[in-house]
This record gives sequence, C-alpha cells and structure tokens, in this order.
Amino acid sequence: MSAPTTANTEITNGHKENFDEAKVLMSSKPLHRFVQRDPQSLGVVIMICGFAEVMMGFILISETPENSNETLGNSTYLYIPFWQGALFLISGNLSIYTTAFPSKRMVTVSLAMYVVSIFGIMVSVGYRIVCVSTNRIFRTSVTSWTYKRSVQILSIEIILCAYSVCIFVLLIFLSVVARLALKSTNTQILFQRISTPQRDTTS
Repeated sequence: MSAPTTANTEITNGHKENFDEAKVLMSSKPLHRFVQRDPQSLGVVIMICGFAEVMMGFILISETPENSNETLGNSTYLYIPFWQGALFLISGNLSIYTTAFPSKRMVTVSLAMYVVSIFGIMVSVGYRIVCVSTNRIFRTSVTSWTYKRSVQILSIEIILCAYSVCIFVLLIFLSVVARLALKSTNTQILFQRISTPQRDTTS
C-alpha cells in the first residue's frame, strides 16, 4: 500500500514544482524587457561618472573664490559633486544588481532612484551653467596665475556638466524601459470553480 502513496506523492510534488516554475516564468518574463536593454553596461557607465564626480569634488572644494561677492564659486558651494556622485553610484549599482537578479521590487526601486537622479541632474546642470556664466575668468588678466587656475576649474565644471547631460539621457532611457517592464507585469489570475456531482442518496 505504500507504493501507490509514494507514487501519488511524487506526482503531486511534480505538478507543484511545474506550477511554481510556470508561475515564476510568467511573473518574470515581462521583466526580461528591462534586462534585454542591457542596464548592466549602462550601470557601469553611470558608476564611472559617479566616481569622476566624487573625485573632482575633492579638487573643486579646495578652490575657493578670493571674493565671494563677485562670483558664485564652483559647484561645491552646494556640494553637487558629492551628492550627485552618490546618486550615480547608487543608480549604477541598482542597475547591475537588477540585471543579475531581476524582480518587480528591484525594478521599482531602480525606477525610483532613476527619477531622483534625474531631478538632481536638473538642479546641478542649472547651477553649473550659472557658475560658468558668472565666472571671473572673463575679468582676469590673461598672464596671471589666477587666470590659469580659473581656466582649469572652468574646464572641470564644463566636463562634469557634459557628463551629467549624458547620464540624464541614459537615466531617461532606463526609466522608460523600467516603467514599461513594470506595466507589463500586471497579470490577472482567473480561478474556475468546478462543482463535483452529487451522489444519489435515494437508492
């Protein structure tokens, strides 16, 4: 009597495993649209720009204007390289991790981080444009050492601003892909109830 019981148990476990596997595939298949866009490579690019922001921040923070009334200084006045670099590093790490372990929760977290980084880039780019336009390089003697240092700081600000614009485009692309992937995971499950035939008790 133990053999049929064992066989039924194996069949039941087999159906359960197949159902669980099908359920996982059904829930994760739409997320492959996010993975197929190769967010891991884009995440590496975003992380490199994040490291560049942080490293350049230590250089810019040591450069203080001689007269704060004449210029806004550089982007370290609002600590932009540090918090924007942190946003880039977190967004890049989330993209890499979500590619390795795709799930609806991780894609949602990544999307939220992308949106925060996008707003941060808008603030940083706007402030850097103001800093560059009000830089005292245009009012400094060409032969002075201050002019050369101002050119270096101005060049760093322009390069970082260009990096931010490129990352802005990448984050917009990742946000759209992530939103479409989350939208396609809204599946519906239908349950059908089958009533068993009643036994004839009159006999």
